[in-house]
Amino acid sequence: MATILVVDDSPSQIAHFTKILEANGFDCIVAEDGASGVALAKSAQPDLILMDVVMPELNGFQATRKLTHDPSTKHIPVILATTKDQETDRVWGQRQGAKAFLVKPVEEVELLKVLSDFL
Repeated sequence: MATILVVDDSPSQIAHFTKILEANGFDCIVAEDGASGVALAKSAQPDLILMDVVMPELNGFQATRKLTHDPSTKHIPVILATTKDQETDRVWGQRQGAKAFLVKPVEEVELLKVLSDFL
């Protein structure tokens, strides 16, 4: 099954996403900030990245831009999952290279639908 990299600084959000993903047969790897997420994406080459936006130091928009502009990771779809729900956030996320935008709290059905679109 596919490997999903979950990048989020909230332990409860990490637990929420990994519970759903693992229950549906996905393998999960986790990074707790944007910089670690970028490094782990480069080394582990996951099939998809689920990225929070609001994180210290390197936020999700910045991390997404780094990943989608790097030849070694640009093929990996990045899905933003965030509490930021303004249209400007969606547009900015797309401009950074995100393939989709989910607003937290993310329901299992919605998450699985988006994953099926990109895996």
